[in-house]
Amino acid sequence: MGTASLWAQRSKDPGTQVGVVIIGSDDRVLSIGYNGAPNGFRDEFVPWGREADRPEDTKYPYVIHAELNAVLNFKGLTSDLRGSTLYTTHFPCNECTKALIQVGVKRIVYKSDVTNMNLLSEVTFTLLEVCGVTIEKFKEGDEGEQ
Repeated sequence: MGTASLWAQRSKDPGTQVGVVIIGSDDRVLSIGYNGAPNGFRDEFVPWGREADRPEDTKYPYVIHAELNAVLNFKGLTSDLRGSTLYTTHFPCNECTKALIQVGVKRIVYKSDVTNMNLLSEVTFTLLEVCGVTIEKFKEGDEGEQ
């Protein structure tokens, strides 16, 4: 979880900094991610607010979530993400949960219940349960684990 927290600090989002590390079944780091603008889009052009008169004047249409960034950053030459564990500073939103299931993540360890989109929905939990993904709340003091 320490690695995920470290990567969260790279986010330019002043309100919610999210970091993720994906660990393979062999305990090796497979990928990392943090929430931020797409490559080539300068951070100063992102309206970092959560609320505005128009949705396009908020951060949400611009920012890629940390979980999706970690999936997109993965460059598996000899492995894939099937059977991996995702450590994240914030519980994934429903959209990221679907992507994580699709690439084969089988365990999610999260630090904060608060999601970056407040989409802790029944559907998210149903998807995780039916698809066999284990979820665990990180316990302080377990920093020795990834």
